[in-house]
Amino acid sequence: MPTQKLYAGAKLRETRSRLGLTQKAFAAKLGVSLPYLNQMENNHRPVSAAVVLALAGEFGLDVTELSAGDAERLVSDMREALADPIFADTAPPLADLRLAASNAPMLARAFLGLHRAYRQSHERLASLDEALGRDETATRASPWEEVRDFFHYCDNYIDAVDRAAERFADTAEARRAPEARARTLLAERGIEVVLSDSAEIRLVTDGRLTLSTRAAPETRRFQLLFQLALATQNELLEATLDLARFQSDAARSIAKIGLANYFAGAALLPYRAFLEAAEETRHDLERLADRFGASIEQVAHRLSTLQRPGQKGIPFFFVRVDQAGTITKRHSATRLQFARFGGACPLWNVHRAFETPGRFLRQLAETPDGVRYLCLARDVSKHGGSFHAPVRRYAIGLGCEISHAKGLVYADDLDLTNARAFEPIGISCRICERKDCHQRSVPPLERKLRVDPDRRGLLPYDIE
Repeated sequence: MPTQKLYAGAKLRETRSRLGLTQKAFAAKLGVSLPYLNQMENNHRPVSAAVVLALAGEFGLDVTELSAGDAERLVSDMREALADPIFADTAPPLADLRLAASNAPMLARAFLGLHRAYRQSHERLASLDEALGRDETATRASPWEEVRDFFHYCDNYIDAVDRAAERFADTAEARRAPEARARTLLAERGIEVVLSDSAEIRLVTDGRLTLSTRAAPETRRFQLLFQLALATQNELLEATLDLARFQSDAARSIAKIGLANYFAGAALLPYRAFLEAAEETRHDLERLADRFGASIEQVAHRLSTLQRPGQKGIPFFFVRVDQAGTITKRHSATRLQFARFGGACPLWNVHRAFETPGRFLRQLAETPDGVRYLCLARDVSKHGGSFHAPVRRYAIGLGCEISHAKGLVYADDLDLTNARAFEPIGISCRICERKDCHQRSVPPLERKLRVDPDRRGLLPYDIE
């Protein structure tokens, strides 16, 4: 199979801009001519192996950063936006979307922002929202979506916050007794930690942090570290928020909670120690949860964030869905990207996890682009801690491309070479091009339909 050529013009321009170099100076350091660099930066030529080596040797660049992860996300998001019926007769071909994502990523993001504004205005009109056309926030992304996109395009890895959490976890006191160390640091700032049989998982009032005994120990531990982030890392969190330039105070507030959550997860599962343990246990989630005193969901989510330049783990995707199939958390460091709207593909094993509580389900799957994955799924329902408390039911999915599967204990005894063992899955029906899917809900984008009233197969139409 021929090696895929690497086009990374936008990344080259970004690197040169960050270094403050002119094209001439950058070309000289890379050992190429000015016209050649110009062609690479404009994606008229692929990045050569010699340039990749020069970037690593001259600037210490992690060459995996040149991969098309951001471009793949943008293409997936644009395809989903273009599945909107408003584009029914004007949707551009996939090749054009890839060119836009690679050559003009800011323009692609602007398009996504414009479609998001249209979608929200349309929904407001449908619900007779009187604020339509008079409320300036109608043209903005919802705060929740804005924050979700921030983490999405940061590859779900926030270096400064991750390293700060690791520095805390790496102190002698924290290695010996992390909860005691966190309590001490909070006490130094006038915050007493107490336990109570309370319905509130975490509550701060009058200098007292109350944690509920109804919550699982790993949840209390996480909430303790969350509060530690707010108390000891406020300056770092605010600086990170300043760089993000959120459009509203609500988005900024939500993002601050997200960053504090990120610190808590990274302190509970510190980067280098966790990466080493993951490799040692071959990513056995139960052993990792037991070793670090964390939940299965916390471990799975952390595995998807191990994207530190120069020290990356296996690229995973991570998703959490509710019983209705709605995606409540999503991230992918792989080529698999999730739908921004709606639920996950019904053929994916994550939906079956609710039927087998407490068990891991394994699935070999293949997406329409021919990429194959090892997928894990498990329910992570959250009990309320009392008879009358509601149970929040979720399932998580975790997976990697099949080339990394042998690094996972879950690949044992699976025939990774048997093409028939891989189940066909998709992303979203509107952007899935499979013609014979028995679970299809709507026709795919960029495909003509043929309707024959005298014939009925799996679907009431044929896809050409």
